[in-house]
Amino acid sequence: MIDYTFSYGDLEVYLLIVVRILTFIYVCPFYGGTQTPNIVKIGYGLLISVLLYGAVPFYPPEYNTIAGYTVIVLKEAMVGLLIGFSVTLCEQIAAFAGTVVDMQIGLSMVSIMDPATNQQITITGSLYSQYLTVALIITGMYQYILTALVDSFTLVPINGAVINPDKMLLVMLNFLKEYIVIGFRICLPIFIITFVTNVVLGVLAKVSPQMNMFSVGIQIKIIVGLVIMFITVTMLSDASNFIFINMKEMIREFVYSMQSS
Repeated sequence: MIDYTFSYGDLEVYLLIVVRILTFIYVCPFYGGTQTPNIVKIGYGLLISVLLYGAVPFYPPEYNTIAGYTVIVLKEAMVGLLIGFSVTLCEQIAAFAGTVVDMQIGLSMVSIMDPATNQQITITGSLYSQYLTVALIITGMYQYILTALVDSFTLVPINGAVINPDKMLLVMLNFLKEYIVIGFRICLPIFIITFVTNVVLGVLAKVSPQMNMFSVGIQIKIIVGLVIMFITVTMLSDASNFIFINMKEMIREFVYSMQSS
């Protein structure tokens, strides 16, 4: 006969695991997002928490009042939010690159609703973001993200998160540097070609003032931009690799910044 007991203390630990998992799912764009029903997010988080309970090292939290347990819950929510937030920031690199591309080819005034963030985003930014999501599924990067969340219980145990403002600030500064570099790497070919096109149109406007270069230039830049996007589409795999490497570094550095040591 199986004798399995589940004490009140075990329930407290399980709820803390649930808080970290659910806050991660709420923020992470792949596992959560506004397009995913809340009941699915909650069910997925509870399922992962059940699988993790007993498999991750933990010590019963020490507290004396309800306020003390509330503080522990907030700390676990902070850990989950920061890990999911690091993934979200890296995913926004594609949207940033797409915004720069649309500004260059003249499509920045056209925007659509992004189902993942429920915000307005440019057409090319949405295209790059969707490609990055598909690449994340094909390459199995989602497994690494979930594994990093599981390993966070070892590196940052329950009730073991410590805020290190200096480390987190350094992580954010390094990320912003990589954010701009990778974003411009993605859109650099289109940026250069459209810049040369603008220079040529400016020279033609001086040579032939009677020509309406404004109306002609808009159509030329759109055509040139779309052609360059079609030619350089094979570069998106390398760009996705850069983003995934940066994503791994971002998750790792955020977790290390919350360690007590």
